Formats: sequence, structure tokens, C-alpha cells
Amino acid sequence: MPIDAISLEVFKNLFASVAEEMGETLKRASFSPNIKERLDFSCAVFDAQARMVAQAAHIPVHLGSMPASVETAVRAFESFQEGDVVVLNDPYGGGTHLPDITMVSPVFAGGEIAYFVASRAHHADVGGMSPGSLPLSTELYQEGLIIPPVKLIYSGWMNEAALTLITANSRAPQERLGDLEAQLAAHRVGENRLRDLMVEHGVASVREHADALQEYSRRMTEAVIEAIPDGVYDFEDALEGDGQREFRIPIRVTVTVKGPRMTVDFSGTAPQVAGNLNAVAAIARSATWYCVRLLAEDDVPVNHGCFQPVEVIVPPHSLLNPDFPAAVAVGNTETGQRVTDVVLGALAQALPNRIPAASCGTMSNFTFGGVRDGQSFVYYETIGGGHGGGPLGPGISGRHTHMTNTLNTPVEAIEHSLPVRVLEYRLRDDSGGPGRARGGDGIRRVFEFLAPATITLNSERRIYAPYGLKGGEEGIRGENRLVQDGVERVVGGKFTTRVGPGDQIIIETPGGGGWGK
Repeated sequence: MPIDAISLEVFKNLFASVAEEMGETLKRASFSPNIKERLDFSCAVFDAQARMVAQAAHIPVHLGSMPASVETAVRAFESFQEGDVVVLNDPYGGGTHLPDITMVSPVFAGGEIAYFVASRAHHADVGGMSPGSLPLSTELYQEGLIIPPVKLIYSGWMNEAALTLITANSRAPQERLGDLEAQLAAHRVGENRLRDLMVEHGVASVREHADALQEYSRRMTEAVIEAIPDGVYDFEDALEGDGQREFRIPIRVTVTVKGPRMTVDFSGTAPQVAGNLNAVAAIARSATWYCVRLLAEDDVPVNHGCFQPVEVIVPPHSLLNPDFPAAVAVGNTETGQRVTDVVLGALAQALPNRIPAASCGTMSNFTFGGVRDGQSFVYYETIGGGHGGGPLGPGISGRHTHMTNTLNTPVEAIEHSLPVRVLEYRLRDDSGGPGRARGGDGIRRVFEFLAPATITLNSERRIYAPYGLKGGEEGIRGENRLVQDGVERVVGGKFTTRVGPGDQIIIETPGGGGWGK
């Protein structure tokens, strides 16, 4: 089949449909509310050189960092057989944080590897200091089970010992088993669909279109960068503490644009910290690529080609490139959001009439777990907030922003699965920053516990508010409060404690910044 604009568009959608169908299978087959309801997972297709060919419209922070995991998995083994599936979660091997378990499996044609399919799903618990595996940790070992690249399936045969080891280290082993099996089911679908493509169109034609798509995305990304005025643009924002103490943790970026190339340099960012906010380098790259893609007016296929025109520099031993075994539990969720804020803040200097104000800037991670009637329970969710207002209008209220693309967990799903009652779930009125385009409002969520549990909060923008732009005002900061024995008190952005029946946690997420006077 000759490659022209029509066939390229056809194959763009064919490859993406493979990843989308994998995702639909994973969602339907999964056990946990975090995957089934919040859709905290991602799927993608890679070529034989482990270069991303296509992704589904899933989680930005997963998909920009997943190539590093696929490369790690491929390098770890001298050979693959049909039916192999590799599993891993090591953040220092291309992962993000330990709950994000990645699977990689080869797709063969004519006895040779033609493609890989990959999935990454956030599992509600993989062990560690506290239920939900996002503890206020000081080293990676405290955060859960570390899985280096391991063949979970050899030539179609399940590695039962490895599967048992993974599930035995979770507080909810049956839920883990169900979610792992759902990922495997997604891979079988992806492998079959790619084989169908190669049978219908021919191995050579499918490969040529995969290569052409990557080249097409590279050229489109270069065109996006060329539309930015050449120059050097700086910006700095900060995190609020690492879970061990509250202090200012700066993230600084210098964006240099020259023709079709962009260099994004995070030199000047804080050194690595003692607590859990460190983010491996793949997260900084992922957030940067996401920001560049936001500038595209056309739908640029996200693949390896998008990454080539953008160089990302992350200094060693820093918050964004820590040394093993530094804690990284919420570097993915919180630090990744701030990286987005600083890159967009720098780009706003170059494109002042295109970039919106800061969104809520946090995923407001909430985990809890315990034992009731001899059965363990565990839960994880992120809570949305307000989008920043921008040149196109006011920010959206009560939505997940930027590096997360998940849904808010329905109240019915929470109360059906867990010994908690959701007393309030509503928008936080007037929390968006004023401006010509007002920031979106955050969310107020109130939980009452019906059984003893350990809770952990990892949230940001409780001290430093989301910034406004072009004269717009800051969004209202978030706030967390605990009610015990009828006494209500404010707790920090990073907080863990034991609660009992009748205790309540109140989580109010930030609004987005305003844009324009």
C-alpha cells in the first residue's frame, strides 16, 4: 500500500484503536475501583526498536514515561518467545512509582519481533509502610514491592511463583490478582489486533506506516516549536514540603527555543529531598513533552517522533533526577504537576495570549486501608480541582488537570466497596481565581469512616496558590481537615494517621488561577 495522506490517517487510527481496545478490555476486566471507575491506566503500541508508535488517550504522565520502561524490559532479556510477558514497576528502570505496574509483551511476525504492546495500571496497593503504597517515606524500600523486569509469562506459561510473590505483598491480594489478570487480557487483545493488521495489510506495509507516522509526528512537533518566538524563557515555582517537614522546594526551568528545536533545562531545581517528592527523570521528560503537545492546534499523533525535537536536561542528584533509593512515591503525581506549571509558566512569556493560568497543580492523593470483619480493604484516589482560566474562557471546575486524565470515583462505587460514607461531594464555590477569565472551582469531599483505618494524604497547593496570568489573580489554596471526637483541625498537605468509626476527613482542593484583568 503506498503511503499518502489518506493511508497515513487510516493507519494512525488503526494503531490507536489497538491501544484503545486494550484499554477498554483492561477497564472491563479489572477488579479495583481505581482502574475500573477512575480509569487509572494506560496502553500503547511500540515497534521492534521499542519506539512508541501509538497510544490511547489515557494518562499523560504514564505514556510519556512508558517508553523508558519498555526499553528497560527489552534490554533485560537476550531473547523473547511468543507468549512472553514481562512485568516491572521499578521507578529507576523507567517506571514512575511502585503502584504503577507495567507489562510488556512482544508481537511476532515471521518468527521475528515486529511490535511490543505495553500497559501500565495503578494498583491500589503493592505493600509498603501504609495502605495504598504512597507513604510519607524516606526511601524506596518503604514504598512497596520493587519489581525489576521479570517474565511473568514464559512462552505462554504463567510464572506462578512471581505472580504469588506480587500478590502476597499487597494488602488486597485478590484485587491485585484480578487487576493483573485484566492487564494480561488487554495484552492478548493487543497482540491479536496487531497480528490481524499484519495479515490484512502485510508486515512490510504496516511497518512502513509505523515509521512514517513517527516521521509525521516529528515534523508536526517541529512546526509547533517553530511557531514559538526564538528566545530564552525562565520560570520558577515551588513545592511545599517532602512529607517530613514543610519547606520551599523550588523547581526552575529555562526553555530555549531556536527554530524547530527546543531545550528545556531544569538546572537550578532543588537537590533531591529526604521525603517522597523526588521524581525520576522520565517524569520531567513526560511533563515537558505534554506541555509542548498542548500547543499543537492539530491532533499530533503521540509517538516517538514527538519526543525528538525536544531536549530535556535534568541535573543529577536533583529533585527531578534523584539517586537510588530515594523515595519517589508522589514525585509522579505532585512533582509532575509542578513541572507542568513551570514549563507552561515559561512558555507564557513567549506566547502570552495562548497559555492559561495555573490549574489546581495537585492530584490531592488520598489513600486509606484497614481490616474489617477479618477482611482487608484498601483504596486510592486522586481528587480533581479547578482548571486555570485562559484566553479561550474560564477554567473548568471540578476536573482532573494536566498530568492526570482520570475520572472522579463515583460515590456509589466507594460506598459499595469500602466501609466509608461520603457525606459531601460538591464544587468548592468561588475557589477559582478572579480575572477576565475566572479559574475553575475546586472540589470539596468529606469522608466518614465506618471502621478503623490508616489514612494518608499527599497534596500540594496548600501553601503556594496556583498562579494567575495576564493580571488574573491566584486560585484559592486547598485545605485538609480532620474531625476526631467532634474536634476539627487543619492538617498539612502531607499527613498520615489512624482513624476510627465516626471520624471524618475533609479535603478541599484548589481552584485554578484567573487570566486577564
